[in-house]
Amino acid sequence: MSTPEFTHDTYLSPMTWRYGSDEMRRTWSEVEKRRLWRRLWVALARAQAQAGLVTAAQVADLEAHADAVDIARAHAIEAEIHHDLMSEVRAFAEQATLGGPIIHLGATSQDIEDNADALRLRAALDLILAQVKGLLGELADLVERHADWTCMAYTHLQPAEPTTVGYRLAQTAQDLLTDHTTLQELHRNLKGKGFKGAVGTSASYCEVLQGTGMTAERMEALALAELGLAAYPVTTQVYPRKQDWHILNGLASIAQTLHKFAFDVRLLQSPVFGEMAEPFGRLQVGSSAMPFKRNPINSEKVDSLARYLAALPTVLWHDAATSLLERTLDDSANRRLVLPDAFLAADEILRTMRRVVRGLRLDQRAIARQLAVYGVFAATERVLMAVVRAGGDRQQAHEVIREHSLAAWAALQAGEPNPLADRLASDTAMTQFVRGEQVRELLDASQYVGDAPQRARALAQTVREAIVTFDG
Repeated sequence: MSTPEFTHDTYLSPMTWRYGSDEMRRTWSEVEKRRLWRRLWVALARAQAQAGLVTAAQVADLEAHADAVDIARAHAIEAEIHHDLMSEVRAFAEQATLGGPIIHLGATSQDIEDNADALRLRAALDLILAQVKGLLGELADLVERHADWTCMAYTHLQPAEPTTVGYRLAQTAQDLLTDHTTLQELHRNLKGKGFKGAVGTSASYCEVLQGTGMTAERMEALALAELGLAAYPVTTQVYPRKQDWHILNGLASIAQTLHKFAFDVRLLQSPVFGEMAEPFGRLQVGSSAMPFKRNPINSEKVDSLARYLAALPTVLWHDAATSLLERTLDDSANRRLVLPDAFLAADEILRTMRRVVRGLRLDQRAIARQLAVYGVFAATERVLMAVVRAGGDRQQAHEVIREHSLAAWAALQAGEPNPLADRLASDTAMTQFVRGEQVRELLDASQYVGDAPQRARALAQTVREAIVTFDG
């Protein structure tokens, strides 16, 4: 196996250069993986040195070469032996000639690979949690800033009752806060395999440690302590693949939250609404054919990547469900693809959504226009309650309002101004209980938002307090 120079003359994954951050790519890079393998071999050797199996000089030699990863040499060896981890053992041993003979003593491949994967998962979660925390803070700012901005709310994609922009945004902040809490818990509970050998029984370590006075459990604890990594108490050849599935579900949950938000932005950016729009650069081109277009490409990208990410946990569900007996290898190839792709997709989704939120444009005129057209229908509930309080029959008043509402809706569909206020304010069935001018006042829906502003501000405060306590 040679080490090719990757250019755009050959296939490159979009995750290699288009989606995700450089920091996330480094976390899942081949060099970082092999650097972690070497850290694990050093940690294992240091623990075995305390048992007298390895000399201090051998450990020092390994430490001195731990960062000298030589991909080209390792690939050249792999082309002959067809084993990626053993090729790294030999490349490392060629560099560290004194410590080389004791690299991987008592270990099986997954003692190294699974622990390295756990460390990469932890580092990748750190990056994701930082992005979620940043987005939560930016959403809290928006929620507070627009807590009192009354706008039309929609159910079944039909006008319903008024809400506020801040309250609508608070739904996303609330869901994202739940996602962050879930990921924090996954981060806290993340574990490696530890050092337990070929089928998880620690037989090889028990054998090599005979007569040293050190148990395999103690050796494992010493090695993992250097890495700050906990281990599952019971494993097969690998750590439980259920862990990967849980983590991917956590990422998919973030994708779910932001898919809905991005979809809402796309809906509200359409000219039918025109209330909200993602940022659009001065030189940005919306369409190759239609120069006037201002397409919500960032929100569309978020939704596209979110759907992709949502599909990935299924692969890892099968990995866990079909890791037969003490382990089969059919999880290996797909994990090389799925784990990096999932984190890079989540990373791109979060970074893109942060740009959208920071530059989100709200059109007060469009918001007021929608409210003026449709809010009057929602406010008929206020008229109904006023009539009943004044002694009117609730059922009769409801029927009168219903008939006028249907007629007004038909007028709107014909492109005419909304006549509902005029019709109700002049109907004696209403005015015998509520004056015409009072009917018109009651049909002003601009303040018909209940306690939405207070709830929005309270949620923003909850988010801010949670951010302060985040340890991820």
